[in-house]
Amino acid sequence: MDPLLRAGRFIPQTAGYKAFIPAPLPPEPPIVYSGSLQTLLSEADRNIGRLDVLASMLPNPDLFVAMYVRHEAVLSSQIEGTQSTLEDVLAYEAEAMRDDTPKDVEEVVNYVRAMNHGLARLPELPLSLRLMRETHAELMRGVRGGDKSPGEFRTSQNWIGGRGSTLLNAAFIPPPPHELLTSLGELETFLHNARDSVPLLIRCGLAHAQFETIHPFLDGNGRVGRLLITLMLCEERALSRPLLYLSLYLKAHRAEYYDRLTAIRQQGHWEQWLGFFLRGVAVTAQAATRTAHDIVALRDAHRSGVAKNAKALALLDHLFRQPTVSVKRVAQLMQCTSPTASKLVRDFESRGWLKELTGYGRNRLWRYQPYVDLFHREALDAMVGAPQAAPVQVTGNASGPAT
Repeated sequence: MDPLLRAGRFIPQTAGYKAFIPAPLPPEPPIVYSGSLQTLLSEADRNIGRLDVLASMLPNPDLFVAMYVRHEAVLSSQIEGTQSTLEDVLAYEAEAMRDDTPKDVEEVVNYVRAMNHGLARLPELPLSLRLMRETHAELMRGVRGGDKSPGEFRTSQNWIGGRGSTLLNAAFIPPPPHELLTSLGELETFLHNARDSVPLLIRCGLAHAQFETIHPFLDGNGRVGRLLITLMLCEERALSRPLLYLSLYLKAHRAEYYDRLTAIRQQGHWEQWLGFFLRGVAVTAQAATRTAHDIVALRDAHRSGVAKNAKALALLDHLFRQPTVSVKRVAQLMQCTSPTASKLVRDFESRGWLKELTGYGRNRLWRYQPYVDLFHREALDAMVGAPQAAPVQVTGNASGPAT
C-alpha cells in the first residue's frame, strides 16, 4: 500500500473540493513498534498504573476528583479559544460571578457536565456513537455553538482552516455527510473489537486522532475527542477515576498537536503521532500523581491543625470539593449560625488557608488557595519550553465558519 494512503484518501467532490475519507482502524500496514515507541508505551502504562494505585489509596478520593475534572475542562476548552480560568469556573459554581468573568465560562462548566454524564453512563451504556451524541448534547447545551445541532451528527459539510476560510481554501475537509456514518461505524467497530489485539493506550491515541479526522459534529469536536480518551481509560478501568488531564500537555504543545494530526492524514505518520500522544500521557500522568501526593500532604497538614474541631474538619472536606465559599454558604453547610461560620472563615484566613477575593465589606468570597495552587503548578511546568501556540483553528460548515 502507498504509505500516503495509509490513513485514507482525499476524494474530489462535485462542488470542487477534496474531502478526506479515513481508512478503517487499525492502520494497514500495522503500527511498527520501534524501540522508542515501545519505551514510551511502557512508560505511559507504568505512569497510568501508578496514578490509579495512588487514587485507590486516597482517603475519600471523590473529594478530589471534581477538581481534576474542572482542571481538564478548563484546559480542553482553552485549546478551543475560551478565556475562562479555573478560578472563573469555581466562582461560577459558587454563584459569585464578577463583572469581568468571561462569558464563555458556561462552556467550561458544560464540559464538566459532559464528562460527568459520560462517566455516569458507562456502567450501563458501552462507549458508542450513542454515548458520543449524548455527551455532545451536554457539552453544547445553551452555549456558543448550541444552535448547531447539539447531540446530532452533522448533515452538512464542515471544514477546518483559518478565519475567513471556505471549502475552496480550507486546511482540511473531513468526510462529506454521505460518508460520515460509514466512517463513524468503522470507528465504533474498532472501539469494540480491537481490545484484545491493540494495547489500550495505542487504541486511545488512534481513536482520538480518527475522531478528529472524521469531525462528526458541527462544533465541539476537539472537546468531545479529548473526552473520548478519558472515557476509554475509565471504561476499561485503567483509571478508576478521571484523574488524567491530558489537555494540559496538548495545550502546551498545541502547534505540534495539530501538526501531528495533519501528518497522519497527509503522510500516514501514525507512529509519530502515537509517540507524541504517549509522551503526553506519561508526562501528565506523572504530574497528576505528584498533585495527588501533594493533595494528601496538604489535607493531612491542615487536618492536624484543626483536629479537635469537628466543624473545621467538615469545612476542610467541603473545600476539597468546592474551594470557593462565602460565610453564608459555610453556615448552610455546617448548619451553624452566621457568627460561628464567620469565626471559622476568619480562623482559616488567619492560617493562610483561605484568601478573600472581593475586597468588599459585604457579600465576601474566599478561596482555598493552597489547594487551587497545586493545579496551577503543573500547568506552569508544562508551558515551560513549549512551542509557540498555533493560530486558533476555525471549524466551518456549509452555512458559514464557526469556532
